[in-house]
Amino acid sequence: MKKTVQDLANQIGARVEGDAAFDLLGIAAPERASATDLIYVDSAKNVARAAASAAVCAIAPDGVELPGKTLLRHRQPKVAFAKAAALLLDKPTIAVTGVHPTAVVADTAQIAPSAAVGPYTVVGENVRIGERTQIGPHCTLGAGSSVGADGRMHPRVTLYTDVRVGDRVEIHSGAVIGADGFGYAHGEGRHWKFPQAGKVEIGDDVEIGANATIDRGSLGRTEISRGAKIDNLVQIAHNVLIGEDSVVASQAGIAGSSTVGRHVVIGGQVGIADHCSIEDGAIVGAQGGVPSNKRLPGGRVYWGTPARPIEDLLKQYAWVARLPELVERLKALEVKSSAE
Repeated sequence: MKKTVQDLANQIGARVEGDAAFDLLGIAAPERASATDLIYVDSAKNVARAAASAAVCAIAPDGVELPGKTLLRHRQPKVAFAKAAALLLDKPTIAVTGVHPTAVVADTAQIAPSAAVGPYTVVGENVRIGERTQIGPHCTLGAGSSVGADGRMHPRVTLYTDVRVGDRVEIHSGAVIGADGFGYAHGEGRHWKFPQAGKVEIGDDVEIGANATIDRGSLGRTEISRGAKIDNLVQIAHNVLIGEDSVVASQAGIAGSSTVGRHVVIGGQVGIADHCSIEDGAIVGAQGGVPSNKRLPGGRVYWGTPARPIEDLLKQYAWVARLPELVERLKALEVKSSAE
């Protein structure tokens, strides 16, 4: 999508230095950019790459100079570049407006006129699909589910019954939302399935990665709040609440009834057991483990298993690295003590 430098600057909150009338057509890395592609520089160490690029225009912070190029000044170049990319790039079409002839749609379903339902998709009873939402091929939307406006559901996504999805939500291929949680009561020598009769609520502007799984609440709800981002292959169990603008990286697992606050970062392969509380602004590093009923106060970085403040863990690792030396010193002291 073509935009002048000035138009783009107005939309992303940047200041122009140079040719404000130049037309931009796309975005690229500096090495692959053409003249009409936008690039960005976030630190002085990347100036050489940007200076050698064919791109005419770059986003850069104050203090970074690129002679001969038009600059969009912004204090957060990477954020500005992400905003610019959303304006310059057209998202690929998932499904063409209207209902494909091979789709199976219940009579009671309500599909907005501008929505699109792709081939071989199944739309159940009382499902609602909002304006301009695209539902890709081979998706299943269970009875009573709803998807808001401007959504994008890639092929083979499954929504079980009574799943609520907000506006501008993108769900990638293979995600399963609303399956039963792993809940059982043990008695009389066997496991009895505990009711999994709750719902799933997905807020506005959420993105859910490929093959992620989000279980329905047992008696209440599982909730992914506005702006949260869930990576591929993430498991979110029943009754989990994830706060606004939090991110969960690939292969992480969050067990039942745990709460993740706002602006939390959960690294790859992190395991969070049941009934935990990860408070606002906390960061749990990759492969960290949080035991049952644990509370991690907000605003700190945690790592390791069990997860603990990273400064404590690094001190412990330093002592572990010195163990061979300490063992030799201990042996020497024992020998000396025996000789005396």
